[in-house]
Amino acid sequence: MTVTIAVTGAAADAVQRIVPQLISDGVAGSITAQDSSLWGPAAEHEASTRLGWTEAVAISRGLVDDIVDLREKLNNAGIDRIVLCGMGGSSLAPEVITATYGVELVVLDSTDPQQVSEALKPRLEATAVVVSSKSGSTLETDSQKRAFEAAFRAAGIDPVERIVIVTDPGSPLDKAARADGYRVFNADPNVGGRYSALTAFGLVPSGLAGVDIAQLLDEADAASYGLALDDEDNPGLILGAALAGTRPLKDKIGIVADGTHIVGFGGWVEQLIAESTGKEGKGLLPVVLEIDAPELDENLSDLLVIRLVKDAHATHEVNPGEVEVAGTLGAQLLTWEYAVAIAGRLLGIDPFDQPDVESAKIAARALIDDLTPPADPTFTDGTIGVLAQQLSLTGVTTVDAALDALLATLPADGYVAIHTYLDRIANPELEELRALLAARTKRPVTFGWGPRFLHSTGQYHKGGPANGVFLQIVGADGADLAIPGRPFTFGQFIRAQAAGDASVLADHGRPVLTLVFTDVRADGERLLGLASR
Repeated sequence: MTVTIAVTGAAADAVQRIVPQLISDGVAGSITAQDSSLWGPAAEHEASTRLGWTEAVAISRGLVDDIVDLREKLNNAGIDRIVLCGMGGSSLAPEVITATYGVELVVLDSTDPQQVSEALKPRLEATAVVVSSKSGSTLETDSQKRAFEAAFRAAGIDPVERIVIVTDPGSPLDKAARADGYRVFNADPNVGGRYSALTAFGLVPSGLAGVDIAQLLDEADAASYGLALDDEDNPGLILGAALAGTRPLKDKIGIVADGTHIVGFGGWVEQLIAESTGKEGKGLLPVVLEIDAPELDENLSDLLVIRLVKDAHATHEVNPGEVEVAGTLGAQLLTWEYAVAIAGRLLGIDPFDQPDVESAKIAARALIDDLTPPADPTFTDGTIGVLAQQLSLTGVTTVDAALDALLATLPADGYVAIHTYLDRIANPELEELRALLAARTKRPVTFGWGPRFLHSTGQYHKGGPANGVFLQIVGADGADLAIPGRPFTFGQFIRAQAAGDASVLADHGRPVLTLVFTDVRADGERLLGLASR
């Protein structure tokens, strides 16, 4: 078996109690056979077109030679810088795959004008771009594509020679790209975005960047037989039972990279869990934790800690109450897909739909269509503007007091979510806010970069349990970048996305505190100081 799992405490109890029933029900074999009835009548229609990931390894084998041939063609032409324009499932898996294999891939999953500008600048003459969108209508991806097309033309380069398209067959992007002469790779339409790691969405950008994608598929293939068996050693059954079978349910899932060779896996599995399970007021909240995260010392009754390790329980004892998972990257991608599908069955929800993802997109689009400017701050403290929804700021005049007001609404079983709509490449220090607020609140805290989290944890925040409080950080008007052929700019776009998401969260009764940074560096340092007190 290429994935090993060690379970203790409540997770071990769940495995002992639930796995025999899963085996009796033939769940593993039924998933592999693409039985869409496993999640109940309401989910059957959606599931009938979303189980293709179980045969992704076999289907994707046919892509490998074409991807390798294109990589060699590009390299022979002196093109060795690969940029990926994609959101959610189109970018998270390639980011993990390339980082783990140690090859460079520039991931542009933002509408921040500075981040887009920086992706356009370096070595354009040696750059090829992969534009990935399952639906073929993702507005962020379309905007990024337009920016690169204009940049290539301005440099005297034909975009058709440098841009590669990955999309579902028959999508608007598929039709338009083929008409324009672009190279197109089609993905299996029977695979949802967050389950697409081993399809063209994961393989094309990773392979062009230099990953041995045949090896990745071999790793997944080695695990596939064991995952299809209704057997007590099946790691998909074990992990699925551990995730969703604890009593009472530990519905915060702490993901800790602790010795694993896989780089950034938490970001990928975060989307898989949150978007698959966060709906109908239920769900599992993934929390990507540092190895010394404050939550690990709090013995939280609703937190299940899963450590990604080199060898599960091979050379040491597992921390009491925790779960350890070890294995190759390809094997783990497939194992977690099975496990989360099983977790959805145990929770009684459809793991393949995402009913609340579109709401923020619709709200943002409405703001863009009439170019409504963001709401003015309720007050300004220094260079930071402050406003709130579903949160009273009566009598509040400082950022410090506003943060206190937000955290005062945190339920005993709740969590804090930090959503930062800024350049994530230029401002990584802002991620330190996560641990600082976790230490202060003694509750789980998540951190997401906007707008990429909208295609990931955004579903859970709106559709899952109503116990989150939200700190949103945005930038004031500043240096901007036009979107060719559009009546709005990247700056207007990202501000509309932030405002739209805040309004949808508020419509769901979630308290949202928005801080508007005028000087990102100085305001960020100030907020870090306030959060640490």
